[in-house]
Parts: sequence; structure tokens; C-alpha cells
Amino acid sequence: MRVLKDSLMVQEIPEYGIRYVLTAPVHRSLPARFTDATARQVLRFHRTLPGYRSTRLVRLGALARRWGLGEILVKDESTRFGLNAFKVLGGSYAIARLLCQQLKIELKDVDFDYLTSDAVRRRLGQTTLTAATDGNHGCGVAWAADQLGLEARIFMPRGSVPSRVANIRSYGAAVEVTGLNYDDTVRLACRMARENGWQVIQDTAWEGYVDIPRWIMQGYTTLSREAIGQMAMDRLHPTHVFVQAGVGAFAGAMIAHLVNAFKEKPPRFIVVEPTRAACMLASAAAGDGRPHAVTGDLDTIMAGLACGEPSPLAWEILHAFANAYVSCDNYVAANGIRIMANPLAGDDGIESGESGSVGIGLLDLIANHPDFLDLRRSLHIGPDSTVLLFNTEGATDPDNYREILWYGKYPLVPGTVEK
Repeated sequence: MRVLKDSLMVQEIPEYGIRYVLTAPVHRSLPARFTDATARQVLRFHRTLPGYRSTRLVRLGALARRWGLGEILVKDESTRFGLNAFKVLGGSYAIARLLCQQLKIELKDVDFDYLTSDAVRRRLGQTTLTAATDGNHGCGVAWAADQLGLEARIFMPRGSVPSRVANIRSYGAAVEVTGLNYDDTVRLACRMARENGWQVIQDTAWEGYVDIPRWIMQGYTTLSREAIGQMAMDRLHPTHVFVQAGVGAFAGAMIAHLVNAFKEKPPRFIVVEPTRAACMLASAAAGDGRPHAVTGDLDTIMAGLACGEPSPLAWEILHAFANAYVSCDNYVAANGIRIMANPLAGDDGIESGESGSVGIGLLDLIANHPDFLDLRRSLHIGPDSTVLLFNTEGATDPDNYREILWYGKYPLVPGTVEK
């Protein structure tokens, strides 16, 4: 164990490359912009999009029994709008809100078809959207722009997977892969937008740029609103929620909506990040209530989470409501892919990408390995637990997905080989 500054204790399980910080929620009021009523309005809009279908909530009963848990529930976003990821929910909603703002109308009074009409295009003229992305957010922005007849210019960090680049280009967007990490790519996209009069659609906030990131976060709540409705059918109430964090927009949106929806008995929230991009853990460990960045190349197979700078909007929510922050090495995500792709008898299989699988990979360690007993007890995870996880993407890097499944790439514990 070690202490950072005059801060919270950062605990380590070094044999597994795991670091974590336990916190006590400090909230004084519920997030007013993420009520269940707001989420229902967002869902109403998304239902007007072409191809909308609720994604499934997978109940892994056999796995829960094997691991000694009450329930394991996975909201599976691998089929969302045929894009293999949830991100389109945020981008499409934010773009619609932006267009309505320019048209001086309320989104609740129109639907997606109206926004695609020739009359709207004539009123707005040429609009170019831009974003920085590791893949999924940019694909969602490009898809929405294509549907709305807008142009999209997408910037991607160095090392971006060719299949993700090709997916974005397939929706007519211009794509540039930079020589920069994710956070510097965001800054490049913003500079290019200023110079060319483009509109930035980004899920992280900064001074003077708040509305669009908040709209993106609100857009994500369609996912949690669907999950709440699906859980209600079986009278299930989550006791623990594992949420992945990059800049924190997704994690913040899920936590903010779920504490509103379950305000009488909120679940415990465990925030999960890659080891080399654990800016939320660093922020929690600092103990001063402020967001803190981490630097470097942010190298991880969890490309969707490879972000070094927290969004202040998201951090405010996480700081108020999260119970734990855990950073994980690549093998945790890889093992999660294998677990979901190879279900026990009676359970459904799930195709998961690296950013979508890390939650269940961590849950495996907590539930099954003696070295995690202290963490398991601290989080009160056991036979009465109903654990909700989010598979935020499918196999958006098919080559790496096959390497992990077929050849055991990134073994359970780095440096070990089965004999």
C-alpha cells in the first residue's frame, strides 16, 4: 500500500496489477439534470431514429451461481444501431439538441425525421461536425451526420485500429489519424474547428464548453433507462454497478441516472479504468475533490478508455457518488472477453470488445480469488448481490478479438504461462 500526498489510501494487489481506492460518497443532492423523467424524454427521441431497438439485458444466472453471487446482469450494447457500440446514443442526442438550439425550437416538439427534412437543411445551411475519437464516438457522430445530411471530420489518436478507421469512413466522414495521444487529439480537433468554423461534438467538458458534453451524457441515459425497465420486469434491483471510465462521461451518466432512479436504495458504484489511463483513480487518490490528469502514451488495449484527462462534468458526479475506483491491466479485459464469449450452460454468449469486457473481468477476480477477499468484503459483494455491468462495445477490433479468444493473448496474470 502507498499514500499519495495527504490523500486517500491507494491499495495494491501487485501480483495482479490491480490498484484501487475506496471512497465514501459525499453527495448532498441528486444530479438534477439526470432525473428519470429526463431519461424518458431522451429515450422518446431515440425511438424516432431509424433502426432503433432496445438492446438486450443478459441475465447470467449460471455464472452468478458459479461465482456465489445473486445475479449478474449485462446490458449488451454490441448491437446498438448496427454500430457495435453505445456511443451513438450520446452523439445523436447532442447533435439533435444543437440543431434545435440553432432552429430555436424544442427537441421534445420534433422528431428525427423533421431534423432530416429539406426545410431544416435549407434553414441551417452547411454544417460540419468534428470530434476526436478512438473509434466508437467518432463512428456515432459520423453515422448521425450521415443521417442528417451534415459533414463530419474525425480525428483519431496514433495507433488507431484500421478497422475502426474504416468503419467511420464508411459513413462518409473524413478521418485523420494523428501522431498524438487521445487528449492531444482532442486539442487538435478543437483548434481545427476554430480555424474552419466547424462544430465540436466532444464528450469531455472544459471552460466555455459544457452544453454539448452534458447533452452527450444525457443521451447515454437511454441505455440505463432501458436497463431499468428490463430489470423491473423481473423485479430486480442492482446492488452493485461496474462502470468503465475514460473521460468519465459514460460512467457519470450511468451513476447520475441510477442514483436518481434508485434514490431510496442506491447501488454501490465501482469505477473501472486501464492502468495507464487511470485519471479517475488519480483524482480520487488526490483527496482534494478536484479532477487530476495522468500523462504519457496511455497505452492499453481498452482504446475507448485511453483518456488521461477527466471531464469536469463527469468527475463532479463520480466524486459525489462512486464507492471505489479500480485500475486494471490488459489481461483483465482479455479475460472478460473470454468469459462472455464462452458462457456456462443455460447462459447466453456475449460478443465484447476490450472496453466492454473489463467490468466482468474484474468481477471474476473479486468474486473468485482469495487475494481479493478484502476488496470483496469492503464492497459487500456476495450471495445477495445483484451486479449490473455494461458491455459497451462488440468486437470493434476483430483481429485482436480473435487473438484473445483463439490464442489466449494477454493471459490471466501477466508473465505467467499455463503448463
